[in-house]
Amino acid sequence: MKSRVTILILLAFLTAGCAELLNVLSTTTGPAPLTEAEVTGGLKEALITGAKNAALRLAAENGYYGDALVKIPLPDEAKVIVDNISRIPGGEKLVEDVILRINRAAEDAAKEVAPIFVNSVTGMTITDAFNILNGPDNAATTYLRNTTYDQLYQLYKPRIQASTEKKLIGNISTKESWNTLTSKWNTAANSIAGRIAGLKPVSTDLDDFLTSKALSGMFLKVEGEELKIRKEVSARITPVLQRVFGSLDNKIN
Repeated sequence: MKSRVTILILLAFLTAGCAELLNVLSTTTGPAPLTEAEVTGGLKEALITGAKNAALRLAAENGYYGDALVKIPLPDEAKVIVDNISRIPGGEKLVEDVILRINRAAEDAAKEVAPIFVNSVTGMTITDAFNILNGPDNAATTYLRNTTYDQLYQLYKPRIQASTEKKLIGNISTKESWNTLTSKWNTAANSIAGRIAGLKPVSTDLDDFLTSKALSGMFLKVEGEELKIRKEVSARITPVLQRVFGSLDNKIN
């Protein structure tokens, strides 16, 4: 009888010990490691979500024009044009109309960028995904820039070009005014007197400058969306995003 009681007591202790051990293990080991599929899926979802949100904001009316961070200006070399045209009646409005038209062209182009981003994300490898997850806060944006810039440039530039070639008051386009300005400036800069004075010729391609500015604005917004997902729990709107980017929170803590 005593032996049966002793065995029961031992079993109770062993059972309690196993339960305690399992409890300790569950609290110390934490969640299961992320799988390759989870990381890849989470990063793809984050990239597509962030890129689409950025594009939607910029594609809206005043997406570029109404945002001081991404509003596309004329090049610094156009200051002479701006200063002079502002002296004529209605000149300031004319200059602002040119800038507005350029920004509207960029807003129009932004409506079509989502498929380019999605195509890039579809081709992401497992290595790409882990490099992005463990990389700096703008790693995803850098990936998109490296894989989509040329396509986006070809999308934006024709729209910007059409805007700069449109005839304005006096039947002169923005591009014609720009070419006239730079041509005269370069003639002076390349003269003997200009070289002595240290003047530098201007080789700015207006359409290239404006297109590059538009794309810089796009990636600035994409980077902002990426940072939200990395840093703000509320921006992780799906279980996959919560698990993948939650792993970064655990590393920080």
